[in-house]
Amino acid sequence: MLEAAVAIRGLRHTFPGDRPVEVLDGVDLEAAPGAFVSLVGPSGCGKSTLLQVLAGLLVPDAGESLIEGRSTVGEPGLAAYMPQKDLLLPWRKAIGNAVLGAEIAGVGKEAAREQAMALLERFGLTGFESAWPSQLSGGMRQRLALLRTFLVPRHLLLLDEPFGALDAITRREMHQWLQEVWATDARTVLFVTHDVEEALILSDVVYVMTPRPARMAARFEVDYPRPRRPEIVTDPAFVADKARLLAALDAPTQRQAGVPTPPPRWDRLRACSEKPADEL
Repeated sequence: MLEAAVAIRGLRHTFPGDRPVEVLDGVDLEAAPGAFVSLVGPSGCGKSTLLQVLAGLLVPDAGESLIEGRSTVGEPGLAAYMPQKDLLLPWRKAIGNAVLGAEIAGVGKEAAREQAMALLERFGLTGFESAWPSQLSGGMRQRLALLRTFLVPRHLLLLDEPFGALDAITRREMHQWLQEVWATDARTVLFVTHDVEEALILSDVVYVMTPRPARMAARFEVDYPRPRRPEIVTDPAFVADKARLLAALDAPTQRQAGVPTPPPRWDRLRACSEKPADEL
């Protein structure tokens, strides 16, 4: 049996202060090697905190956080991490921003630049290597930030709402593009989103988190055939699965209000129609 690419067990964390904020309350999560795993949950529930722990940027109060069996506590750099904002450096041209993460990870400047130039077409940035960040569209900035992340030589990618600031049309295009890039890269992805449709389109597994202090409310396996076209969102099975995910998101809030709800669920979602992917 293959060792999990990511294993989180009993993770707890409280931010100190005059009014301490308990964020994580015994969170468990696993991701298989090469899987695309999404985290959905209400704002402020600790999704980004979880990624920061995995990135080695935050020491939890209790629990385990492992990448390929190695603890991330006090070990930044075991994963390639993309925060919510693209954080492109305005004084570096596109190619300079692309290679920054690889250089910090120890890749030589020339080697990093060669790798970046070879991937420009795949990331939709051909001809823009000498552009300044201010000259790029929102979608191009996100692709550049993702290229910077992909160039970091790590098996795990931590992506924190990479498309959250994009308009609906650009976001739809990015879903298709990311699926193509990920399919040829074979790396494990942990992806944070507030968008249930986005999670279903992209993921092999979706974890649903409760409001703060967060636990896992549900885990859903997503079996739709790939590639998943935009039209899949109108498939009756997809619509039903979206409703189930939304119900899992609502359940903890209803419990707090005293409304009876079923216990946490670990489910396999139904496949969409049996049509080939190119006919959906």
